[in-house]
Amino acid sequence: MNLIPITPSLGAEVEGLDLTQPLSSEQVRALQSAFETHQVLVFRDQVLSREAHKAFARYFGDIHVHPSKQNLKRDEDPDLFFIDIKPDSKQSNGETWHADITCEARPPYASMLYLTRVPDNLGGDTLFANLQAAFEELSPELQQYLMQQSAFHDGELDLMRYGIRLKPGQSYPAHTHPVVIQHPKTQKPVLYVNEGFTAHLLNVPSFESDLILQGLFQRIKTNARHQCRIKWTPNMITLWDNYSVQHQAIFDYSGFYRYGERITIAADEPPQAFKGKPASESS
Repeated sequence: MNLIPITPSLGAEVEGLDLTQPLSSEQVRALQSAFETHQVLVFRDQVLSREAHKAFARYFGDIHVHPSKQNLKRDEDPDLFFIDIKPDSKQSNGETWHADITCEARPPYASMLYLTRVPDNLGGDTLFANLQAAFEELSPELQQYLMQQSAFHDGELDLMRYGIRLKPGQSYPAHTHPVVIQHPKTQKPVLYVNEGFTAHLLNVPSFESDLILQGLFQRIKTNARHQCRIKWTPNMITLWDNYSVQHQAIFDYSGFYRYGERITIAADEPPQAFKGKPASESS
């Protein structure tokens, strides 16, 4: 197995693995270690069946069921979320910077997207941002303030962007999480707010909440030093850490087709507030 870093802050391409075949325990440990370090892993030229995709996902944990399958009663494979963007589509999934499904009480720990069809115009890249690094660069005073805050994450915010309204008898998750969480693997502090789902801070005046969140969102979107941009090719799979990374799907391929299937990996527990000392303070 060979790792090729994508940027100094985030991402690596993995070479030398055939994901159609079972992995050895040594290979799994090496991948898990690489995932903790790089947070986004790319595997090209992998012709996977759905069962092979699921088998690979299970090396990182149990498969999480998307709330649209549970709450909106979609009659599809519950393990898969389909990215099916037709040539006449006016929008795509994930155009807003977000982490996946943070509106749940226990959001997924990781996500894994397998694209079999990429747009012929070479569009459809995905941007990723490092939220551990985003927190580390804040002033100690702002870090301490944010560590004391919680935020409300509302799934209906995401639905409304796509013109989806809940019908009678339907519901969609909403939950409160700490603004700064402790990563379950690395134990590092992570800035855990995102434009896709985070509605407001708790117990803070609305104008103050808006100022703080919009400032953080803007910094995440514009700080290219802690981002990487993934260019998709057919039969490529990308795995990302859904706790420490946000992403944005770029819709620059109107008139072209893009198809993929995503699996999300369940977390062992809900996000926990970071209680330690930030690196800026401990150093």
